[in-house]
Amino acid sequence: MKTVTLVIDDSIDEKFFWLLKHFSENEVKILEQFEYLNDDEYLRSVNGMVESIKKARDEPLEKGVSLDKLDW
Repeated sequence: MKTVTLVIDDSIDEKFFWLLKHFSENEVKILEQFEYLNDDEYLRSVNGMVESIKKARDEPLEKGVSLDKLDW
């Protein structure tokens, strides 16, 4: 199975969920539903995230890692 995150416009959400209900639970499962938050609102809603970002801002640049050094 694959997991997909979508932002669905309010004007079609009823139709979209109607469509999803026509699949069996083995084919499609709705894991969660919530109102869309922009990135800033989302990050602020994660417990401890604001404090973590503030702490990271205080770290010296020398402690940072460039993208080419990240182990993806």
